[in-house]
Amino acid sequence: MPRILRQDAERLLAKVPEEHVFRCCDGRVLRDMKELGEALTSMTDETFAYHSNEEKKDFSNWVRDVMGDEKLARDLAKSLSRTQAAKRAAERVAFLSSKLA
Repeated sequence: MPRILRQDAERLLAKVPEEHVFRCCDGRVLRDMKELGEALTSMTDETFAYHSNEEKKDFSNWVRDVMGDEKLARDLAKSLSRTQAAKRAAERVAFLSSKLA
């Protein structure tokens, strides 16, 4: 397992450029991993299902392709529910934040 350095944690937790924000079908605009975790906690199950289902893995793809976090992307792809995805995102934010202390 690769070690996460402070600068890696800062990069993964940073806001993405405006042209790469995530636009949810419910109108929310997500700019970083923390906002993703908060959105997953409060969005409806229908909104989650729209973006994460057998055909689409929008959250996972965004995290991998834009943020560059392979671990969280894998965890989100495997999450079968909104609450499970929210928990995985919150755990990742907490872990990365601990590297900044």
